[in-house]
Amino acid sequence: MRIAAFPKGDLHEMVVRRTKPVFEWIEEARTLGVDGLELHTGFLWDSGGAYLDRVGEAITDAGFAMPMMCASPDFTHPDRDERAREVERHASHMRATARLGGPGAVCRVLSGQAHPEVALEQGLDWAAEAITSLLPLAAELGIRLAIENHYKATGWAYVEFAQAPDVFRALLARIPDREHFGVQFDPSNALVAGADPPDFLRSVVDRVITMQASDRYREPAPPGLAGSGPRSAATRPDGAGRPGASASEASAASSAPADYASLKHGVIGQGLNDYDKIFSILVDAGYDGWISIEDGVNGLDELAASAAFLREARDRWFGGSTEVRVRALEAYR
Repeated sequence: MRIAAFPKGDLHEMVVRRTKPVFEWIEEARTLGVDGLELHTGFLWDSGGAYLDRVGEAITDAGFAMPMMCASPDFTHPDRDERAREVERHASHMRATARLGGPGAVCRVLSGQAHPEVALEQGLDWAAEAITSLLPLAAELGIRLAIENHYKATGWAYVEFAQAPDVFRALLARIPDREHFGVQFDPSNALVAGADPPDFLRSVVDRVITMQASDRYREPAPPGLAGSGPRSAATRPDGAGRPGASASEASAASSAPADYASLKHGVIGQGLNDYDKIFSILVDAGYDGWISIEDGVNGLDELAASAAFLREARDRWFGGSTEVRVRALEAYR
């Protein structure tokens, strides 16, 4: 298992305000004791080849790999032309992933936003068609796409269309490719979606090719936001998971905002996620791949503590292996 790091706490400065260049993050990460850096497309302030090569050289010079690229396409946008532009933008992100990460690198995909006017079956069709249309390019570039069980991307107005576990699995079932497409598992997002993270992992583990690791702890919700907690679409009494239900209905079924507000980021291994159970499931499934730390919301010290936790976990659960071998991909090596 190899460990990467992703600076969750710096997203506003690096992606929105653009006051912290990626080169500064690369230098900071030298202190973490990780093997690689997961980048975000928003960290790349220029799409030109010369700039990308400078980023790649900085990563290499610091002794890191770049195994994972975080991208957030909106394939469920109700406007046909905008969906086409999202596909083109994602193709550009895939080329950057290949340039910086080389063969075997993984570019994240999402379904898209839960636009209120988009029905469930329509959104599933659009997301599956868009992702499937990009798989030939993934093959050409020698990279893979991985769809993450996600909550909400930076800058989005709505939560993830496929946030509910049953909607996520329905989308996964529509994309049978296992050579260039898989799952990026995030236990904290499963928690936010109202699922039991180990149970959710068991349901998709045969398609997991990358993992983001984070942890959450619960704080009391602010006054006025207290709710009954997240529920899955399958258990929603008004049938929001039914064919034809809107994406907003399905997503509302999976996660109440009150619960998200009460789940705070913290050091991995100290929160609500049962990592012993999660690692045992991964090991049983033959997963010995990249795990990227999504932390740092409360500062670099917490990110370093999360890295130390994963190094200990690597020794305990993966026999100290620093290989990248995933049984689900063995047939395609």
